[in-house]
Amino acid sequence: MYSYVIGKVTNIEYNSITIENNSIGYNIFVCNPYKYKIDSEVKIYLYFHVKEDEHVLFGFSTEDEKKLFMKLIEVKGLGPKMTLPILASATINDIESAIEKEDILFIKKFPKIGDKLARQIILDLKGNLNKLSSIDNDYIELKCTLKSLGYKSSDISNILSKVDNKLSLEDQVKQALKLLLK
Repeated sequence: MYSYVIGKVTNIEYNSITIENNSIGYNIFVCNPYKYKIDSEVKIYLYFHVKEDEHVLFGFSTEDEKKLFMKLIEVKGLGPKMTLPILASATINDIESAIEKEDILFIKKFPKIGDKLARQIILDLKGNLNKLSSIDNDYIELKCTLKSLGYKSSDISNILSKVDNKLSLEDQVKQALKLLLK
């Protein structure tokens, strides 16, 4: 739905920033809000998280950071608000390296990550980070949207190749829902 926003930082909180664009202030949850400066012009890549009781924007300074975030939130037990501190605590390369090397001690250093969740992160993501398939890249927002609606990853994967990736996200969701309901 949203790809990025360019605007002026007008407010900084402990876990979010407000960016003004065309007289609208967007509250965006980010991993390191204090790296931004008030009145600076920034480009933030966005992920729009929808649940039945909330609609939240998450922001990232690079597309790679957003891609890693999208992969991490697919891990069972790891939601968007738990993923931000992971991105704030280490570099993308360090996180990917720890997952590939199965470095549980490194992963457990992240806030709220215990032994069980660290093992789940490795199980779900090892071998999948550096070689994100083109189908995953084309449909990553669609997959997250459908997961937030309660569909299983296995069911989603079965119908992805049948969804037209040239459509808007909204139309992709409509097409995917029709396929999932069959």
